[in-house]
Amino acid sequence: MQYSLHLTVGEHSARHIRRIVRSLLADWELSELYDAVALGVTELVANVVRHVPDRRCRVLVLRQEDGVRVEVADGCAEVPCMEGRLPTDAEGGRGLVLLSEVADKWGVDRRGGGGGGKTVWFECLR
Repeated sequence: MQYSLHLTVGEHSARHIRRIVRSLLADWELSELYDAVALGVTELVANVVRHVPDRRCRVLVLRQEDGVRVEVADGCAEVPCMEGRLPTDAEGGRGLVLLSEVADKWGVDRRGGGGGGKTVWFECLR
């Protein structure tokens, strides 16, 4: 089972996406994963808002046998990096550190071809 949406995100998009995620996880009897998945999707959508010029992305939520996988794909070739620690004096830079704390796995896949782009994904398991 999966749910996919293509959208141009703004400051309030993560709130709406979290509502969708809450409903999906309830339907899939995975509500216990909501807090981690909500934080993860919020951080990835915030990165699109901050770093992708056209703010367009595709959000894919996949039901897996042992949990859920979320993918956020965009057309920007710039790959996010993680410093490995929480910055103390910056507004940004915390997202991937937080994601690594709440997700069981996460990563970045670059898309080939002339268009570039990437997919940032994470998995939360039961």
